[in-house]
Amino acid sequence: MTAPFRVGFVGVGLMGHGIARNLLDAGHALSFLDHPGNQPTEDLRALGANGHATLADTVRDKNVVLLCVTGTPEVEAVTLADGGLTDHLAPDTIVVDCSTAQPDSTLRVAARIEAAGAHYLDAPMTRTPKEAEAGKLNLMVGGSTAVLDQIRPLLYAFAENIYHIGPTGSGHRMKLLHNFVSIGFTGLLAEATACAQRSGVDLERFVQVLDSGGGHGVVLDRLTPYILARDCGAFRFSISNCQKDLSYYNHMADGMGLASIGAHALEQVFALAKADGAGEQPAPTLIDWLSGTAAGGAN
Repeated sequence: MTAPFRVGFVGVGLMGHGIARNLLDAGHALSFLDHPGNQPTEDLRALGANGHATLADTVRDKNVVLLCVTGTPEVEAVTLADGGLTDHLAPDTIVVDCSTAQPDSTLRVAARIEAAGAHYLDAPMTRTPKEAEAGKLNLMVGGSTAVLDQIRPLLYAFAENIYHIGPTGSGHRMKLLHNFVSIGFTGLLAEATACAQRSGVDLERFVQVLDSGGGHGVVLDRLTPYILARDCGAFRFSISNCQKDLSYYNHMADGMGLASIGAHALEQVFALAKADGAGEQPAPTLIDWLSGTAAGGAN
C-alpha cells in the first residue's frame, strides 16, 4: 500500500476526533460512522470526510479500518456481532484497533478478522486529546511487523512515537500496564492532594515540593492545573474510564495468577466514586470526592 490510504473510521470521540482530523490533513481519504458518541464532525466534513449511517458503508472499498472506541464490549460489538465488521471487509484490509481492550478478547477479534482474509493490529495509544489533536500520540502495536511497516505512513499522521511491542495482543497488554501505572499515580496524587487540603498545607507549596522531588512526572503536570486553578483541560479522562481500565488490568493480572493487591485497591477507589455519581466527571475531580467536597464524596 502507498499513501494516500482510504480509511474507514469508527469512534470519532475525544481521542478519535484528533486522529481523524490529522489523517485528513495528511491527505488520506476518510469515511466515519455516524454515532451519537461522536464529537462534532463539521470540521471533518469540511476537510472532505464522509459520514455514514451504517458500518457497511463506512468500510466499503477501504484498505484501512481504524477503531477508536471505549473498550472491549464496543470493539466486540463492531467486529464480532452479526452484521459486524467481518461481514464487510475487503481482502487484505488492515484493521487497526486503537481502543483499550482486554487482551484475551483481542486474540478472538484478531482471529475472526484474519479468518475473513484481512489483517489486524492492536495499536492502543497513550497521551491525551490535546496530543491527539496535535498529531503527537504514542502507539503501542501488537501484530505482524510486515503489516505494521505497510501502514507506518498512515500512523505517523497522528502519532509521534510508534512502539512495536510484539505479537498480536501485546499492544493491549502494554496499554493496560501503562494505564495501571498512570491511573495509579492519579489515584495516589488525588488522595495526597485531598489530605493536603484537609491538613491546611498550601497547595502551591505542595505542588512545588512534589515537582522537585519524588512526585515529579507527567501525571502531576496534568493534575496541577486542577489542584491550583480547578482547570481540567489537561486531563480530559473520566473517572469511569479510569475504573474500566483498572478493571481490565485486574482481569489480565488475575488471569495470570498475579497478586495484584494494589491494583484492586485502586480500582475500588474509582468504583466507589463512580457509584456515587462521579463517573462521568474528569479524573482530577477525584480530589473533590476524596476530600468530601463533592456531592456524595468519600467523607
